[in-house]
Amino acid sequence: MKPRQQRMLAVGLAVVGVAVAAGLTLRAFEENMMFFVEISDVIAGEYPSERNFRIGGLVVADSIQREEGSLDLRFSVTDTRCELDVSYTGVLPDLFREGQGVVAHGRMADNDLFIADKILAKHDENYMAPEVAESLGKHVQDQTASLGGRSSECETG
Repeated sequence: MKPRQQRMLAVGLAVVGVAVAAGLTLRAFEENMMFFVEISDVIAGEYPSERNFRIGGLVVADSIQREEGSLDLRFSVTDTRCELDVSYTGVLPDLFREGQGVVAHGRMADNDLFIADKILAKHDENYMAPEVAESLGKHVQDQTASLGGRSSECETG
């Protein structure tokens, strides 16, 4: 081979190598991507059924149920319109409590129960995850816009 052909072969192999690396990286990102889904959308059945996703909202007052001596826990999360029951096994964050913002990672079970594998609680009294704050704000605006009138969608209270 001539030197020019060797350089062209090297450049071609480098381009193919970079393309393969980029393809593998994008595939890994796609497999590990986790979507945030609003609770109202989950209740409506609009969630990725084949993969894990995140939900977020406020822990409903008097909804926390735990058996003595067990790490199994059930509670409800609301976006101020709809409530979703969540099941979690494990140690909870110190700041987890009723009325506080929470983000749960997991998937839906067949019985309309969200099975969480990770629970995240806000880290101080002023912070709330941007997705949760946006979702809650949107539903509060929807409720104030329809003052007095009840919609057919689920509502708390």
